[in-house]
Amino acid sequence: MRHYELLVVVKPTLTVEELQAKLSFLKEILEKNGAVIAATLEMGTRKLAYQIDKFERGSYVVFYFTAPTPAIAEVERLIRITEEFIRFMTVKFENQKELRFWNKQVDKITKKSDAPAAPVVESKEIVEDTVTTEA
Repeated sequence: MRHYELLVVVKPTLTVEELQAKLSFLKEILEKNGAVIAATLEMGTRKLAYQIDKFERGSYVVFYFTAPTPAIAEVERLIRITEEFIRFMTVKFENQKELRFWNKQVDKITKKSDAPAAPVVESKEIVEDTVTTEA
């Protein structure tokens, strides 16, 4: 099994639910073809370097996974025929230096997702003393 990084640019017109549906569709395709997804990084909507299909922005998502070589051809074929994906790029990590980088990225993403949310600042209530005067 080889180590891969798959960057996908999705149309910015999709709602959050539609985007999550497309990402789960992509995860299912990868897993059906024998891939083991190590990490997923949703980078949000960003400005494209140049206009693609009349879109100036796109939602970026990166998948880090290990998979057999034939799985990549099937995943790329399905991405090409799905209209919501406007661009994609698959990178294969081969030598030791590249594999260390891959592991470092996966660790960074998993630590970020495991990190607790920002600490909640408790608001302190100010209790006013009521003074009663007797007349």
